[in-house]
Amino acid sequence: MTSHSHVQAGGPLLVADHPALDFLNTVAQVEGQPYDFWQSDQDVLTWLARALKVSAGRAEFEPGELLHQARRLRETIREGVEKKKTGAAVDVATLNGFLASARSYQQLVADDDGELHTERRYSTPSPEALLAPVAELAASLLAENRFELVRRCEHPECTLWFYDRTKAHRRRWCSMALCGNRAKVSRFRQQQK
Repeated sequence: MTSHSHVQAGGPLLVADHPALDFLNTVAQVEGQPYDFWQSDQDVLTWLARALKVSAGRAEFEPGELLHQARRLRETIREGVEKKKTGAAVDVATLNGFLASARSYQQLVADDDGELHTERRYSTPSPEALLAPVAELAASLLAENRFELVRRCEHPECTLWFYDRTKAHRRRWCSMALCGNRAKVSRFRQQQK
């Protein structure tokens, strides 16, 4: 990992403190260029499993369809967040389409060891249905009455978003270890000159 990137072996960082914003952060600046962490359906499935514990189960889709729909949902959420931040009207139609495909139910499942857990099953498995939990989180985020706590990282080379859950609501960086540290180093170098 270079010091100027958000790339890590496990894929995009989950630093936003809100899964819908982590979903947006699957496109990040890497060495000054936008980088899309999703290059395949498997990349999306890996993210869903890691960030939301959502599994495709036995669902089968046309190759590339999940990737296409995930990118479409990501851009829909990005547009909604950016418009709401500027006070512009948010187009809700596309997001509502994903929400309408969320016909699902909980199923109690016993694993091989007899341990019980619940799994969400979809009555009509589709890429949109699989992405519906993200759409639900995005819808609740956009309806959030404390939307001012949704912020973009202040580092000029960073495009990541986060939800400021700090007590004083003064969070400035996507990650203190990444951008916050880069800002400190930059200030230190300026002071040395």
